[in-house]
Amino acid sequence: MQIEGIYLMAYLTTIDLVQGDRLPEIQVSLKDSNSAASGRSLDPDDPTSFSPINIASGSVRMRLRKLGETTIKETLLGTITNGSSGDVTFLFGENTLSEAGLFEGEIEFTNADGRTQTVVDLLKFKVRAQFG
Repeated sequence: MQIEGIYLMAYLTTIDLVQGDRLPEIQVSLKDSNSAASGRSLDPDDPTSFSPINIASGSVRMRLRKLGETTIKETLLGTITNGSSGDVTFLFGENTLSEAGLFEGEIEFTNADGRTQTVVDLLKFKVRAQFG
């Protein structure tokens, strides 16, 4: 699953998952909606025109919590797959999808100096119960 751009207010998308699964991975491309990609004109309605954020010298994490709650259920450390393009992948841990329900995820980038930038927009996860 590819999510292009971190640029909207509220939820970017709803990702449907099944309780207990560990194989799904979430791929995210971090982009700057205030800067045009090389050779492009900036179009606020076209995320493909946004400049990628270089995350090569930092780390990215996603915090998950149940919708409507403040307690963090889990923090996932992303694997940077293409730092200069802002691409990162998140894999689910053993307990990440241990219960059904609605969850939200917040993405945060930390640069080499330890300074952080949190993406304003959230990911929404709908986890349905496993049959067996």
